[in-house]
Amino acid sequence: MSLLVVCEHDRGVLSAASLEALTFGRPLATAAGLDLAAVVIGAGAESVVEGLGAYGAATVHVASHPILVDFGPEAWGETVAQLVRSTGVSAVLACGTERGNEVLAQVAARLDQPLVANCRAVEPSADGWSITRVQWGGSLLEDARLTADVQLITVAHHVVEAEPAETSAAGEVSAFAPELDESLARTVVADRVVLTQGITLSTAPVVVGGGRGVGSAEAFAPLEELAGELG
Repeated sequence: MSLLVVCEHDRGVLSAASLEALTFGRPLATAAGLDLAAVVIGAGAESVVEGLGAYGAATVHVASHPILVDFGPEAWGETVAQLVRSTGVSAVLACGTERGNEVLAQVAARLDQPLVANCRAVEPSADGWSITRVQWGGSLLEDARLTADVQLITVAHHVVEAEPAETSAAGEVSAFAPELDESLARTVVADRVVLTQGITLSTAPVVVGGGRGVGSAEAFAPLEELAGELG
């Protein structure tokens, strides 16, 4: 039995949030008596496999199919659901990003299991997993108990710092070919825009906001400087 981490990457560049999810998942898998595994999906997935073993993944499933080249929540969700059914996965973690939350929502619907999103603490036990999750943009912490055949959880941003395991795991590669109908390609990537500077809102450790009171686009410069000083 295993705890599966859904890892995000962009054409072979692994996201920092995925490394946080693996770091979060290592002690959780140990406490639950599960092996830690990872799944990567889409074009360039093979190039991130080696790095996942360093973060504790004993097995890395590489999912391949023509409609998985680019991200699509329906196809990705069905792929993960099939992997859960076929490999004896007991729990699934994903990043608390828009993509991670959307994919696990698809998985939850297909497996008919509950999903708890944006968690910052998880303690497994035989009578249900105790969970603390972030609500209302971080202004509220909710304690809950998750009882399910398959635990589905997304990890809130920056609740742990991504750190390699003290001892690298095998990172054994397992090819996975899901059976996907073309109708699952309901959401397709029409264009790709490369971020040339700065970081995205979803990955920023600190967010400094400004509104109409700033007065002009030029007047945002001090806010940008402050954001830089805060990291």
